[in-house]
Amino acid sequence: MSRDLRDYARKTNIKLAVGAVLLLFVVGLSLIYLVYGKQAAGLGFLCLLAGMAPVVLILVVLFFLDRIVKRAGRK
Repeated sequence: MSRDLRDYARKTNIKLAVGAVLLLFVVGLSLIYLVYGKQAAGLGFLCLLAGMAPVVLILVVLFFLDRIVKRAGRK
């Protein structure tokens, strides 16, 4: 049984990021719904999606750049 600490750190970071996003959406939108109502929660959801769009685009670009660099290193 080998201990790959880099793999463990990568998986842990992914779990933390997913948990933070879920916490933001679930708890944040629930609080908006309780305080301001259904329509405000819907608008809050749209705003959260719009705010996440640049982050997702950056992550996609970095993922493809990583794949290109790894393929170029094999040759």
